[in-house]
Amino acid sequence: MSALPRYRIVLAKEDFKFSAAHFTLWDGGGGELLHGHNYQVQVELAGAELDGAGLLADIERCKRSLRALCARLDSRALLPAASDRLRCTRRGDVVEARLGDRCYSFPAADTLLLPLVNTSIELLARMLWHDLAPELRGSRVEVLAVAVEESPGQSCWYEDRIS
Repeated sequence: MSALPRYRIVLAKEDFKFSAAHFTLWDGGGGELLHGHNYQVQVELAGAELDGAGLLADIERCKRSLRALCARLDSRALLPAASDRLRCTRRGDVVEARLGDRCYSFPAADTLLLPLVNTSIELLARMLWHDLAPELRGSRVEVLAVAVEESPGQSCWYEDRIS
């Protein structure tokens, strides 16, 4: 990334949000009880150069993409399909999730199996970064940062260079 000076755009709109059920798996076994959050998402775009119109990126396109990503996660049970401890099986219109001696049944239409080992805010932030980054390739944005807040005062930022 370029040395300073650089431009940084922060997008933290009220509607960059999703409500979802999840449980975090703990290292070494076990996990939280099923519960929900009203997640908020923020992004930061940074770069040293502006285009001919004096813009770092197409902000409207970025906002549309982020709203669509949030809508995909909204009102769902989020399950980490890549976990080696959680067993998810779809039977018709039901998804069954087993964690040790706990068993959950979710309507398949209300469930999103994510390509993650856990549904932590860390991995949700990284997943959203990877989903949003292709929209910014070709712009002047050099670094993208995505934050996922699961409750006031508890969030995680994932930041990387746009390649």
